[in-house]
Amino acid sequence: MNQTLKEIVSLAGQCRCGHRHHDIPIEQMVVNHQAFKQLVAYLRHKRYEKVAIVADDHTFAAAGRLLCDRMKSESIRYTVCLVQPDENGDVIADERSIVQVLLETPNDTDVMIAVGAGTIHDITRFSSYKMKIPFISVPTAPSVDGFTSMGAPLIVLGMKQTIQAQAPIALFADIDVLRRAPKSMIAAGVGDMVAKYTSLVDWQFAHRMVGEPYCPLVHRLTEQSLQACIDYIDDIAAGDEQGIHVLMDALLQSGIAMLLMGQSYPASGAEHHLSHYWEMEFLRRKKRQVLHGAKVGVSTSIVIEHYQRMLLPLLNELEERPESIDEATWERFKANAAFVRKLFESLPSSEQVRAMMEKVGGAVAPEQLGIDQQLVERSLRQAHRLRRNRFTMLRFLNEFVL
Repeated sequence: MNQTLKEIVSLAGQCRCGHRHHDIPIEQMVVNHQAFKQLVAYLRHKRYEKVAIVADDHTFAAAGRLLCDRMKSESIRYTVCLVQPDENGDVIADERSIVQVLLETPNDTDVMIAVGAGTIHDITRFSSYKMKIPFISVPTAPSVDGFTSMGAPLIVLGMKQTIQAQAPIALFADIDVLRRAPKSMIAAGVGDMVAKYTSLVDWQFAHRMVGEPYCPLVHRLTEQSLQACIDYIDDIAAGDEQGIHVLMDALLQSGIAMLLMGQSYPASGAEHHLSHYWEMEFLRRKKRQVLHGAKVGVSTSIVIEHYQRMLLPLLNELEERPESIDEATWERFKANAAFVRKLFESLPSSEQVRAMMEKVGGAVAPEQLGIDQQLVERSLRQAHRLRRNRFTMLRFLNEFVL
C-alpha cells in the first residue's frame, strides 16, 4: 500500500480538474503479516514515548492485547481506554464515548492508536483532533472505507452528523487479524464498497445539476476500488488471504480518494443517508445497532430500484414538465438527460447487487436487519435532509419532483 499511496500522491499532483486536492498526511500504510512489528518500529522512529490505545473489549481481544505485548517488550509506555458500550451492548460514536476517551487519555500523550473498526476510529479521530495530537490506525476488520478519511460520523444529541477532523498519520493492518474478523464484518466491507455504485452516480448527478465539486481522478480511484472487489468477490467470500487483502486495499483506496477530495462525495450518497436515518431510528427505539456496511449493502439495491422507478419516467417524458418542477430546474434536467440516462446504464440491477451481498454472506433485504418496510419508505422521503449540503438524486426527487 505504501507504493499505491505514492502513486496516488503523484497522480493528484498531475490532476488538472481545478479542484484543490487536500494533502495526504499518511506517512505509512502497511497491510501484511508483520504490521505490528513495523508499527512499533514506526513509534520508535517518530520518538513517540507516550501512547494511548483506544479500543473496545472485542477489538482489544482481537488485536489490542497483542499490540500491547509488543510495545511492552520494547519498553514503550502506553495507556488503554476501553470504550464502554451502551445499554444495548453497542459501542456508539457519541458524546458519551468521546468524553470517556478525552477523560482517560493523559494530557501528555504523544499519539493515539485506534484499534478497531469504524466506530472506534471515528471516536479516536475526533478525540485526537480535539487534543491536537496525531493518531495511528490499526483496523481489526475490513469492514468500512473510513479508516483513512478525515470525516468522523458522530451521533450528537441523537442526530447523525459528519464532522471533519483528521486522517491518521499511519496505518498498520495485520492480515491475520483481518482474516479472523467475523464474516459479518467482512460482508459489511463489501457492502460499503458496493454502495459506490449509487454514491458515484449521485455525485456525478450533483455535479451536473448544481455544480458540486468533482474530480475525475477521485472518481477513477473509487471506481477502481469497487471493481477490484467485484473481480475478487469469490476470494473474499472464501476468506482467502488474497481476497481479504484485495478488500482491505480497496477500502483504503476509497478512503484516500475521500481524503484527496476533502469530503465524502465519491463514497457517500443517498444509500448512506438511508443508513444514517435507520441508525438514528434504532437509537430512538433503543434497538441494537446494525453494522454500517450491512445497512448500505441493503440500501444500495433499494436506492437503485427507487431511482429507476421514479426518475426513468421523467427521462422518457421530457416534453412534459411536471407541475412540481420549476422551469429553470427542468431545463437543467433536460439539458443533462442524456448524461443522466448513461448514469442509469452504468448501474447494476438491484438483483445483481443482492447477489453480490448474498455471495459474501451479507443481508440482502431490510427485514433481515430488523428494518421494517414503513421505516424504509419514511427514509426514502426524509433521509435526504440529513445532509443539507449534499445534493443527490433522492433530494432532487423529494424536493423538486414529488
